[in-house]
Parts: sequence; structure tokens; C-alpha cells
Amino acid sequence: MKTLLSALLAFFLSLAGHEAQAQISDINSAINKAGRQRMLSQRMAKAYFQIGQQIDVDRSRKILDGSIAVFDRQLVELKNYAPTPEIKETYLKLEKSWLAYKDVLVGATPSPENGRKVLAISEEVLELAHQATVQLEKKSGSNAGRLVNVSGRQRMLSQRMAKYYQAASWGIADSGAGANLGRARKDFSEALQELGGAPANTGLINDSLGLVKQQWIFFESALNQKTGGDKRAQLAVATTSERILEEMEGVVGLYEKLPK
Repeated sequence: MKTLLSALLAFFLSLAGHEAQAQISDINSAINKAGRQRMLSQRMAKAYFQIGQQIDVDRSRKILDGSIAVFDRQLVELKNYAPTPEIKETYLKLEKSWLAYKDVLVGATPSPENGRKVLAISEEVLELAHQATVQLEKKSGSNAGRLVNVSGRQRMLSQRMAKYYQAASWGIADSGAGANLGRARKDFSEALQELGGAPANTGLINDSLGLVKQQWIFFESALNQKTGGDKRAQLAVATTSERILEEMEGVVGLYEKLPK
């Protein structure tokens, strides 16, 4: 079994591999990167909340800094690729929200006051990133495009669950946080079942989904823990959310390679 360090290293290398592609090659690649923007919107908030609570600070800072850099680069790629005026317009709107989000993320030392702003703006950025992903999937008109979107959304949900957990543990969660966390858990479980039964699945995809299901057991167990002063529960959510994200990245990459 991979150690946490090797898992994180593999994940960052996978992101670096994606970024080595100077431009988006096809519509499935565009849907993958568009979907990754959704995930990053939530992952950055999660990392910010962890830094604010002094949870695995060095690794959380690396996650935040790396996620900001990837979001910036992919936004440029997706805006340039946009195949319709409507999709282009969505990315122009996302760009404005992203600048406001980034300003809060990097403008000052994490504090509960700014944390509440991060929580709110992360929702705005997610909404626009999701809108663009759905538009691209519709443009593709293929089953492969839909599977890339659905599996890619699992990445976002993994980080969304962790975001709301860490927000609650920091005492900055809004009134809808509990319901949003519960809905994300339900959505993740249902989509995992749907993906497991997809006729297009290869043996490798099924094997990879099996690894995700194993990680989901650990992640759910962490999410069920009550937060405490020793922060062990928050650390467990921080680490398991990264592990399941790494496994889902692999699954999305496999769906991206399916015939159009």
C-alpha cells in the first residue's frame, strides 16, 4: 500500500503530466480539465481551512499553492479552447470570480473572518466551473464525455466533503454546511455505483474503481469522526480526502481515453 508521501507525490506528478500538455487536445481532455477546475475550487478552500487550524500545515500550503497554479494555467487553456461563444462567456465570468477568490486566498494569513469569505466565494467559482463543464459535455454529445464529467465530479465531491468538514471544525460553517456535506456524501456514493455499472468500463477502469471504493470506506470513516482538540479527526479527513482524490484522478484519465 502506498505511503501518504508517495501517494501525494504521484498525484502532483500526475498534475504535472497533465500540465505538460501545452494545449487541450480534444473535447474529452477539455471536459477533464474543466471538471478539475471544479475540484480545485473546493480543494483550495479545504487547504486554506486546514492552514488556519494548523492542520498538516506544510503539506496544506503545498496543496494550496499547487492548486492555485494549476487553476491559473488551466483557466487560460480552457478559455482559449472554448468551442462556442457561450462557453467562452462562461469562462470570462469564471475568470472574474477566480480573481476575487485568489485575492482572498493569498491576500492575508488565514483567519476565521477571511475563511467565511473563502467559503462563500468557493461556491461561486464552483458554480461557474460546473456550468462550463456541463456545456462542454453537451458539446461533445458522447457517452465518453458524460463519463468523464460524472467521474470528474467525484473529484470535486471528495474535496467538497472535506471542505465542509474542516469549515465546521473551524467554526466558520454557514447554515447550509451540514446539508451540503450530507448531499455530497449521497451524491458521491450514488455516482460511484453508477460508474461501477457503466457498460463502457474496461477491466482497468473496474479495477481502478475498486481502489476508489476501498478509499471511500476510509474517507467515510474519517468524516464520521467528531472533531476534537487534538485535531486527529481533522488530520484524518485531510489525508483520506487526498488519497481518494488521487485514485479518482486515475479513473477520470482512463475515461478520457475512451473512444469519442
